[in-house]
Amino acid sequence: MSEFVDECSLCARGGDGGAGCVSFRREAHVDRGGPDGGDGGRGGDVWLVADRNMASLLAFRDHPHRRAAAGTHGSGKGRHGASGADLLVKVPEGTVVLSADGERLADLAAHGERWLAAPGGAGGRGNARFGSNRRRAPRFAEQGESMEERWLRLELKLLADVALVGFPNVGKSTLISRLSAAKPKIADYPFTTLVPNLGVVVTDDGEEFVVADVPGLIEGASEGRGLGHRFLRHIERARALVLLIDLGPGAEAAPASQLRILMEELGAYRPELLDRRRLVIGSKADVATADLPEADMVVSSVTGVGIPRLSGRLADLVREARRDDTPPAADRAPVVHRPAAGRGADAVSVRREGSAWRVLGRPAARAVALSDLTDPQAQDYVAERLRALGVDRALARAGARAGDEVRIGALIFDYEPDEAGVARRAARY
Repeated sequence: MSEFVDECSLCARGGDGGAGCVSFRREAHVDRGGPDGGDGGRGGDVWLVADRNMASLLAFRDHPHRRAAAGTHGSGKGRHGASGADLLVKVPEGTVVLSADGERLADLAAHGERWLAAPGGAGGRGNARFGSNRRRAPRFAEQGESMEERWLRLELKLLADVALVGFPNVGKSTLISRLSAAKPKIADYPFTTLVPNLGVVVTDDGEEFVVADVPGLIEGASEGRGLGHRFLRHIERARALVLLIDLGPGAEAAPASQLRILMEELGAYRPELLDRRRLVIGSKADVATADLPEADMVVSSVTGVGIPRLSGRLADLVREARRDDTPPAADRAPVVHRPAAGRGADAVSVRREGSAWRVLGRPAARAVALSDLTDPQAQDYVAERLRALGVDRALARAGARAGDEVRIGALIFDYEPDEAGVARRAARY
């Protein structure tokens, strides 16, 4: 049987862009044919797609890397390279995407919703793109954009209609085995259930709903005690809650104390959980030695007492919750999440790196990503482009002085604040 995994890391990388081509038209009876190098293709994107047929994040535990196809290079006669194919990575419904430092990036709650995890790189322009009245025969082209790996955290929050909540060893696994065809591990010691179990309940009327057996909670779970956060997050999406209270002689605490602690932990974790539809159910009626006046009903998973009635009550709760959904999850159009570019994502900035200056910004990096920076035409183009982007002004404002080392991508040059052009300043790799 496959292992359930609800947390994992993912390393996503978009495909690199293809390089532009340096080519000139060479045909009989065509004197001094012009540049005809084609553009490189764009790299493929990596998309995370919610799929109802995925049950856990097991596929990422030992194989976390996902990389989209690269674009192909351009070629002569104006032929552009093909774009790389996008990579669709399937994840279970209810997957939450977090950055490496814990920032929440996306919530793929419904089937078909998708999120752009890693965009593909831009293809380089061929030399035909750089022709002008002053530059009739450009002997350079752009390289394709090289993308970097991006590490993400994936967390799964189960999508269930009903969540069974209670102390360890209160009988949740036995109850779900009676309500549905689920076969969880059952034993007489605490924390038998270490991962959630799902079971489908079919009523006499043919209705179906999903019940989740959440691992046992203890006092302090809302603060992370006993892996509480890992367990509590599976309750968040449930339409209704069943608080299972142990009435047997071996109970960890008195029934009233169990109920109080469960309510306090749910409220401390997510206050809105206290407003969720719920039933308070007394468990182990066959050996009960205590009473709980607040209980809606008492059941015995061993003898089956109260199980049919409980199934009917749960079906009513789920039916009401589904009716109140606005709009119902099944009728929602899948959401496509495209991460918004950060403020100033295309702006040029300068920062100090030891004794050198580092110029940051995608436009500046693209400006120097040419196939041959030793070519005077290419140097003139880079100087013009960087000046237009405001690199000279940014360096001057930052305090750069003549002779200081400046780095833009893989290019390193000595700064000279004059009109000669940035790229002619002792450029080197």
